[in-house]
Amino acid sequence: MDFSIHVTTPEALRRAEADALLVVVGEGTVPDALGKALGTALSAALSEGDLEYKAGRRCLYLHGVAGVHAQRVVFAVAAPSGARAFKAALLAGLALLKGGGARRLLVACATAQALDAAAAQALPAAVGEALYVYRHTKPSAPPAPKLQHVMLACTEAEAGPLREALQRGEAIAAGVELARECANRPANHCTPAFLADEAHRLAKAHGLQIEVLGRKEAEQLGMGCLLAVAQGSAQPLKFIVLRYRGAAKSAAPVVLVGKGITFDTGGISIKPAAEMDEMKFDMGGAASVLGTLRAVAALKPKINLVGLIPACENMPGGKATKPGDVITSLSGQTVEVLNTDAEGRLILCDALSYAERFKPAAVVDIATLTGACVIALGHHRSGLFSSDDALAEQLYSAGQQALDPCWRLPLDEEYDEALKSSFADMANVGPRAGGAITAAMFLKRFTAKYPWAHLDIAGSAWKSGAAKGATGRPVPLLTQFVLSRAG
Repeated sequence: MDFSIHVTTPEALRRAEADALLVVVGEGTVPDALGKALGTALSAALSEGDLEYKAGRRCLYLHGVAGVHAQRVVFAVAAPSGARAFKAALLAGLALLKGGGARRLLVACATAQALDAAAAQALPAAVGEALYVYRHTKPSAPPAPKLQHVMLACTEAEAGPLREALQRGEAIAAGVELARECANRPANHCTPAFLADEAHRLAKAHGLQIEVLGRKEAEQLGMGCLLAVAQGSAQPLKFIVLRYRGAAKSAAPVVLVGKGITFDTGGISIKPAAEMDEMKFDMGGAASVLGTLRAVAALKPKINLVGLIPACENMPGGKATKPGDVITSLSGQTVEVLNTDAEGRLILCDALSYAERFKPAAVVDIATLTGACVIALGHHRSGLFSSDDALAEQLYSAGQQALDPCWRLPLDEEYDEALKSSFADMANVGPRAGGAITAAMFLKRFTAKYPWAHLDIAGSAWKSGAAKGATGRPVPLLTQFVLSRAG
């Protein structure tokens, strides 16, 4: 998919060389400002009740509007509030166009609120979300949409800033698509080895440095927690290290750590059968790290970035870790495994200790970690935990800007009491109450040497039901965060 800026005026939209025209309208839109042909069509739709200026996803498709070069015209109504409303209107309009024959689409904003960079950045995200179809293991999937080129109409004065924002949005959308493709693969396809191969492909295409450690190297390092989770599976573990270098070698990097459980049965503490198929999405954190590195490498900001992905399966079996086992982490701290289904924090804690060697400016781990976070926040916002207020504010602001929101939850020291163990330095779980917080408190014990934050994406990484599939989140949040750190 190609995106570009099309410098024009509202009156000249009717002459634009495009197969389809999507005009976002709303309160304050003056039909006459669109020129006679489009203005007449919009006025008629409003007067006859086919379109109303109301918040929501009201839109109208018209074919062969007299005096308009584009054969397909869609008016989509946006609520009077920013980029999020603009994106919602785009999604509604694209739903009417994606199955048709249009190859070149021109998008114009005719609302009272002028186009800004946030809206331009949202355009590729909306197109990617509307047009994405998983095909890898589904030959019967519908054919790819014919749409190949999307243009954003603007004035000459707006073109520079909007072009930069559009390019940023295009890179983020490509990262989201990579994350969705990885997470949507069934677990017999997306194994730890597949993630390592995907990382190698990404490194080769974008000039990243890569190192992949296996069981032998993990044993030499003393990654006892990662090894304990992986030992019940026939699939060999992989510990993936990806590095993007955009700043001086001496500049401290940002480190992203993504949970890469390619399938989670719960281990000996086995999960119920219902919806266990969705545990292929338990590597959503790993997928988001790959997607973010894809976006950052395309945009080339002046920053150093490291991606760490501990990848393995969590399976029951004769060699699997048992409830009550005590294991030793890379940090030297011991952990009593009270529940083998709390495995994500075990592989993450060794990765967080490994991150120390990079002397990082900040470390953010991303994980589909707890059902408790879904209960607390639902599926709209990711959970944010941090021991550093400035870092937490940067991540929150990045999420707001990228339309990929998160919400901060507490890390009060009282919650740490729940992890006490009679047989080890800590237990891997506490009581059910506050489960997302105690999980974060566990991770916090391994992050004393750098600013750290944790994103629990259990509610945002995928959707269930009829629209089942990966969302690619939080690639937009993470990319926006990295770009903001680059100044």
